Amino acid sequence: MNTLHEIAAVIKTAESAVIFTHMRPDGDTVGSALALSRALSYLGIKNEVLSEGKIPETFACLKATQNIRRAPSFDAQMYICVDSSDPSRLGLLESVYNAGARKKITVNVDHHISNTRYAKYNFVRERSANCENMTELIELLGVPLDKELACELMAGLITDSGNFTHSDVKGDCFRIAAKLADAGADVNTLGYALFRTRTKPRAELYAETVSRLRYLHDNRLVVAIVPQETLSRYALDSDATDGIVDFGLNVDTAEVSVCLLEVKKEQYKVSLRSKGRVNVNEVARTFGGGGHVLASGCMLFGALEEVLDRLSYAVLQHLG
Repeated sequence: MNTLHEIAAVIKTAESAVIFTHMRPDGDTVGSALALSRALSYLGIKNEVLSEGKIPETFACLKATQNIRRAPSFDAQMYICVDSSDPSRLGLLESVYNAGARKKITVNVDHHISNTRYAKYNFVRERSANCENMTELIELLGVPLDKELACELMAGLITDSGNFTHSDVKGDCFRIAAKLADAGADVNTLGYALFRTRTKPRAELYAETVSRLRYLHDNRLVVAIVPQETLSRYALDSDATDGIVDFGLNVDTAEVSVCLLEVKKEQYKVSLRSKGRVNVNEVARTFGGGGHVLASGCMLFGALEEVLDRLSYAVLQHLG
């Protein structure tokens, strides 16, 4: 694996770059990508940010999201993936990345323990948010932190750290947050936009889903299920389910919380969260997924009850 100094040196050699976010983008991948894009522009490196689909309205507080594209508009010299543990996490853009990876300089900057080191140059340090890594990288690039950069990086920090409450939050996270706040990041405004603002349909979806939680293994496993029919009824996209999986961990007996989002008939996107006793990265890996010890995901196929049985059994093996 490369050092962050080596990654910075490689990036400085580029004349142009495309930055890839992961599918169903969250605050950390969006913040990492936008901040790196701004830094590259400061250095005079032509660049653009790609995402396979729509950026959730939650992140409209970051002005540069309006510039994110779904496909590259030029033939870049370098491909940079941020907050993505493997190329499959790029979703529909995986084929774009793979097609160019053979002839381009590829860079991977991530914080997931499950990262496969798939690029030519890789920096992976497990931290509460990839924006911690990105802040240090931008400093090594010699780019000064301005307010917009600070806000983009802080958005990733506070979303992936759960507002600095996750058990993997260390002193470095707070030190970086303080630096970003000093540079102009408005935590109050960001926190309200990212955590406390919901449309009425999204609030109703949340309330309905939470009212139907399932409790398994002596209430140690809490499961939320979101059918496509429910999303359609409220005229919402899948990004409206963000945060539902975290609710289950509020139950005092819960060790693991799961959200099953129906992507299409007999296909479910599985999000897993743990209080610490269970390594949900190991659970997700059972089904070809991965992520963090405390937060991971995978995809499961089959009828709902069959999927739930398989997942329940896999979690039970780690509950002991």
